[in-house]
Amino acid sequence: MKLIDNFPTHKTGNIEYCMGRVFPFGAFIIEDGVNFSIFSKEATGCTLVLYHHGQEEPFAEIPFHDEFRIGNVYTMMVFGLQIETTEYGYRFDGEYAPERGLCFDRNRVLLDPYAKSVSGQSVWGREPDYSRQFRHRGQIIREDYDWEGDKQPEIAQNELIIYEMHIRSFTENSNSGVRYNGTYTGVKEKIPYLKKLGVNCIELMPIFEFDEFENSRETDSGRLLNYWGYSTVDFFAPKAGYAATASFGMEADELKSMIRTLHKNGIEVILDVVFNHTAEGNEKGPYISYRGIDNRTYYLLTPDGHYLNFSGCGNTMNCNNPVVRNVVLDCLRYWVSAYHVDGFRFDLASILSRDEDGTPMINPPLLDSIAHDAVLGKSILIAEAWDAGGLYQVGSFPAFGRWSEWNGKYRDCLRRFIKGGAECAPELYRRIRGSDDMYGDRGPVASINFVTCHDGFTLYDLVSYNEKHNEANGEDNRDGCSDNCSWNCGTEGETDDPEINALRFRQMKNMLTILLTSRGIPMLLSGDEFANTQWGNNNAYCQDNEISWLDWTYLKKNKDLFDYARRLISLRKTHPVLTAASYDSGYNGTGYPELSFHGTNSWDIDETSPGLCFAYMYAEDHEKYGTKRDCFIYVAVNTHWEEHRFELPVIPEGCEWRLAFEAYGVSTDAGKEIMLDDTSGITLGARSTAVLIGEQRS
Repeated sequence: MKLIDNFPTHKTGNIEYCMGRVFPFGAFIIEDGVNFSIFSKEATGCTLVLYHHGQEEPFAEIPFHDEFRIGNVYTMMVFGLQIETTEYGYRFDGEYAPERGLCFDRNRVLLDPYAKSVSGQSVWGREPDYSRQFRHRGQIIREDYDWEGDKQPEIAQNELIIYEMHIRSFTENSNSGVRYNGTYTGVKEKIPYLKKLGVNCIELMPIFEFDEFENSRETDSGRLLNYWGYSTVDFFAPKAGYAATASFGMEADELKSMIRTLHKNGIEVILDVVFNHTAEGNEKGPYISYRGIDNRTYYLLTPDGHYLNFSGCGNTMNCNNPVVRNVVLDCLRYWVSAYHVDGFRFDLASILSRDEDGTPMINPPLLDSIAHDAVLGKSILIAEAWDAGGLYQVGSFPAFGRWSEWNGKYRDCLRRFIKGGAECAPELYRRIRGSDDMYGDRGPVASINFVTCHDGFTLYDLVSYNEKHNEANGEDNRDGCSDNCSWNCGTEGETDDPEINALRFRQMKNMLTILLTSRGIPMLLSGDEFANTQWGNNNAYCQDNEISWLDWTYLKKNKDLFDYARRLISLRKTHPVLTAASYDSGYNGTGYPELSFHGTNSWDIDETSPGLCFAYMYAEDHEKYGTKRDCFIYVAVNTHWEEHRFELPVIPEGCEWRLAFEAYGVSTDAGKEIMLDDTSGITLGARSTAVLIGEQRS
């Protein structure tokens, strides 16, 4: 029996239709048809445009009748559509007055902002047909994926070890050893590797649909693309070009399969989301959707209709407008419910705190709403707490008890210290504690600690280049950050000098050691664990080639570094004192402070003075943390160009110090630490770190 509110009341040609339901927005399947719903406050009319897949001309155009508009929402049910072969868009009628921010043009067919799939560029790197006026078309998908009982793992946030990756870069190289290179399935094939490394959370660079040919250009070094994807075409659709099955319209299922399999293996998934701007750019940019649907609602505009540009990409979303807030919330809820993602990292998140004239708000309603949303109640929320308009909120981002931050201060301080910045020592002690000076009321989980990320040098390049080398980007090396806090260890770029190469690997180990023994949530850049290089390019946003693709031959070549990293990760996961969710540093059941700092003489340090040598010790109380026995973890740091001897703290009778890690070439698995000839101290060579474990031996 056909439901009464699903009964067709109108007909055009062979198409039957009737008034639709307002919610949810977008196109969703109903009995015998599809419900279409879209918002526009200032349009005077709207037409639904239907295409057969790949056809230039529509097979139907259906204007919304006046009674099909409820408030500012146009809604219609259309019956008898072939779901798998139908594409759709909208025309909007209204005033064209750009000087007042009105950009309606009914000659343009626009993408539904809520489309769950976008056709037109399902094969990565295939040149689009620029003669097609409507390239990005909505497609309708069936939400019928069998999750086989999958549920988000909900790993305690303080226990996360995040691994940032680009879907394509991770496996596109022919030496990656996967069958389906550069795809969601390729990542799934690499899950055994991720488990061996020990990470339990991957952070994916943008996978919302984007146009890799946006601003594409030919240069002497080859074709440049919009490779990273920080320019969203559609917030609700996965990037089809990342799917091996996209030509069959299966990109959604392939991504869901990847996430489900990661969850089965104890690995969570965070999406890097870009709500601060869209791919429509400034006044010279293309019409895709928002500009022609309701420009003054969706974008921040000047009084004369120009776009405010706090993103550095031409436009800025009007994020705290109630309608736009709902778009963001609906998007996040959709990815959590339909794709089971575990959290989000928000690109240039400070923009999300600006009001309609761009002024920063004390209590931004969007950030508040995200923090307290019922569906997002267990989701990880990470802010890149700055924007391109000069707003820098690291340590002061409006957190509402939920938000964590990429800790840019941690990154900069550790980089400067490791290359010899003695003046950074007092700050570094605070960063190792979990940045208690910045997040005192929020706890260490507010701090996402990192040394490298997609934006900047890789870890290897950080110790191999003093200057950026972005010539291949075709911008005369003007692009990218020039202040990298890097040091090439004596020679710019590749060298056969064994001493310089040895120093570089010690420096990488030094940074990994401190990162993975600091309180807070550590994040690694994919490939850093085996010294992947971009040959000094610190802004590879346009490089779809070997500059960006991980070179998996380095895994075998630099196995020692990989083993060092995976064993440090194992150490962190084994000792909960390292991942504590609080700033406890006072005396605990061991009779020692839970976290203490030392000079080369134990218990003797001036934490306000510069220095190149220090140590810190965790005292793990077995009763507090549920471990088998009390344990002491001592980390010695020497960034001086001379060796230094460190006096080891006296620990309880029956306990003994053993060496677990040393940057000159020692890394051990748990229980296989090396006995010391002299348990009163350890001598560290120049620019080195060491980790010692002190516990009772059975």
